[in-house]
Amino acid sequence: MATGKKTNDLPFLLEKKEVVLVKPVKPTPSEVLSFSTLDNDPNLEIIYQTIYVYKAKSFSSIKGGHHDLVSSNGKTHDLELSSDPVTVISDALSRVLVYYYPLAGKLKRDSDGELRLNCNSSGVPFLSTSANCELSSLDYLDGVAVEVAKPFVFDWPGEDDDDDDGRHPLILPVTKFSCGGFTVGMALSHSVCDGPGAAQFYRAMAELDTGKTEPSVKPVWERERLVGKPTKTPFQNHIDKSSLATSPHLPFTEIEHGCFNVNRETIKRLKTSLMKECGDEFTTIEALSAYVWKSRFRALQFNSDGKTVFSLVVGSRGRFDPPLSDGYYGNAFTSAFVTIMGKDLNEEPLSRVCKLIKESKKIACSSYYLWNSINMFETMRRENKKLEMDDTTLFLTDWRQLGLIEEVDFGWKGPVNMIPMPWRVFGYLGLCIFFSPSTLDPAMKGGLRVLLSFPATAMAKFKEEMDALLNLGDDKALA
Repeated sequence: MATGKKTNDLPFLLEKKEVVLVKPVKPTPSEVLSFSTLDNDPNLEIIYQTIYVYKAKSFSSIKGGHHDLVSSNGKTHDLELSSDPVTVISDALSRVLVYYYPLAGKLKRDSDGELRLNCNSSGVPFLSTSANCELSSLDYLDGVAVEVAKPFVFDWPGEDDDDDDGRHPLILPVTKFSCGGFTVGMALSHSVCDGPGAAQFYRAMAELDTGKTEPSVKPVWERERLVGKPTKTPFQNHIDKSSLATSPHLPFTEIEHGCFNVNRETIKRLKTSLMKECGDEFTTIEALSAYVWKSRFRALQFNSDGKTVFSLVVGSRGRFDPPLSDGYYGNAFTSAFVTIMGKDLNEEPLSRVCKLIKESKKIACSSYYLWNSINMFETMRRENKKLEMDDTTLFLTDWRQLGLIEEVDFGWKGPVNMIPMPWRVFGYLGLCIFFSPSTLDPAMKGGLRVLLSFPATAMAKFKEEMDALLNLGDDKALA
């Protein structure tokens, strides 16, 4: 049964069908799987949501009295068989679950504190929705408010609390628009997949839809590879919370989510300015994350005599010996940390902050650091402790290399836009995501988008800082 609902103050009507459970198209193993130490981190026990936006199909030819169309991978699709994205995505999902069958199971943290996944082919909650508007009227969700995009993802009832069987690690809604375009709002458990793992799964789903009999990269579980050993010394937090900087904007009552475009020329000018300042070269992530960190500090008006912390996600898939299998889709990353006094962050040259980030990345890539982090998390898990996150720390993750724009083709060519939903990730203010721009804006080719959240009282100041970056000229020095 379909239900029509107009979300408050939104310019469209949604018609939702009943949720169905999509199961693997073939029998799959029935087993209970354990997780790695990194997967077991309580901070990752969250659902992160991402929306992929697809334009309507364009007809390339008429053959034999009916329409055919050609996708970007060269495969010809029969219009009658593949014009409905709900049918196409649902069918592709049922086939890919034969290989990724754990995602059709139930996830639960047992009484011993360990996560386990019951591979019982329960199925993936799948929701079909129709919106009575064209995607172009919403700018293909490029730059729209979070409140506008939120209806295109959904929470399966009971996901906030485990029932007796656990919870679904994957939820997949598809929303069709009157123009023929659609969105896929994937919600995935971070305990089961990290970013590269999620991208691997999504690409595999598209591959099976477009003619392949099996994924080009076959998934492997192998979570036992990254199980740490508890240290003899009990875990101690090395940063005294009382020494952290404080802000008059925290705690907050109203939050704003901001998405800022940074084009290629701006990034080039930033790097050039840093080169003139110190003579060193920096990567985009080093240069821009330093600028965002300093700008956030100023916007939140942290006190200068307190400490401020920056954390950067560093992928570690290829850094283990022996390397992880290509099909590994669990969490395989560590975090590089920089801690400095607020006065130094605010007043020292930006190039010094860039150097600190560069050095922390190098340290985080060492085998010793990786295993020391894993062993620390294993110690914390056994002591029933959690690495507490707070709004003082800026936690940055870079999604640009996940290969999700233009590469995942279900017959509509690749997505023209992909946006993360910020309010579901980690649940605190300090998360910042760098991700690729929409393909519909040629001026943004080679640039990136910066997504982060602020108390409503501080967003205006951060916008000023970002405007200063966009207006940075070759003859202007960084403040």
